[in-house]
Amino acid sequence: MTGLADLVFLRPLWWLALPAVLALAVLRMRRGAGPGDWQASVEPHLMAAMAALGRVDPGTRRGAGGLAFAAAGAICLALTGPAVPREGAATFRNLDGVVLAIDVSGSMTRDAAWPAVVRMARAALSALGTRPAALIVFAGDSYLAAPLTTDHLQLGQTVSLLDAETVPDRGNRPALALAQAQEVLDRAGILDGEVILFTDGEGLGPEVLRAAQGLAETGARLSVVRAETTVAGAPQPGAAIDSLAALGGGAVYGTDQVAALRKSLAGRSGARLERQDLRLLFLSDLGRYLLVLALLPVALMFRREGP
Repeated sequence: MTGLADLVFLRPLWWLALPAVLALAVLRMRRGAGPGDWQASVEPHLMAAMAALGRVDPGTRRGAGGLAFAAAGAICLALTGPAVPREGAATFRNLDGVVLAIDVSGSMTRDAAWPAVVRMARAALSALGTRPAALIVFAGDSYLAAPLTTDHLQLGQTVSLLDAETVPDRGNRPALALAQAQEVLDRAGILDGEVILFTDGEGLGPEVLRAAQGLAETGARLSVVRAETTVAGAPQPGAAIDSLAALGGGAVYGTDQVAALRKSLAGRSGARLERQDLRLLFLSDLGRYLLVLALLPVALMFRREGP
């Protein structure tokens, strides 16, 4: 639920106009409300007599002059652009998207860590909101299992069905998966893409680093979910995974860091787009509604005078 802590001002410089309006209002009220300030120059009994004859306005409506300043203050407040985040703000397919690249080779799918990998992938999908996601699976070759879609429920069910028989090609070539992820983002015209590689580190080499650098050069971000597997029997290349994520501008997550991954994905939504002055895609400007406050004193200024 949106609260005051989420309130931001799109045009904060308009706050400087409020003290000026207040100062003019105080000055106007001190000078009086009568025409020409006759009260300061004419004796009170003569002013009362002239008012009785209907010759002058005695200025009994002292507060009427403040209505214009009240309207001006409300307009300045509206122009500051108070805004709150849009609930479930829709993004666009050609603005941002996420690609999950999951290693389904034997060293992953036959290991006891595999259920945790599936859980991490489904958790990532649940944190995307309205952002589209695609799924790539790889082993000895890479395949696009699902194109960019906002149907995260169906995509999560697809992830749950992955096993050692999903990709018939034996081996482990993550570089092909990253190249295909780059192709998916390019074809969709994604401006703020993110690739999440699920791997145990098998197959990492110079080709993978070049693919990660290519992603970074196009503005995409590469993060890695590292699975601690034992099927391959080889030492885990932790340093290579760290270097890969650093080159891709992302982070490394263990299969038990579900909350950290979800928080990262949720917080990153639209970050680059906000830097491109597209903040109104994510914020709801309340200033237009505050203009109603300015209409109230203006309406009072047009009320009919008594006889």
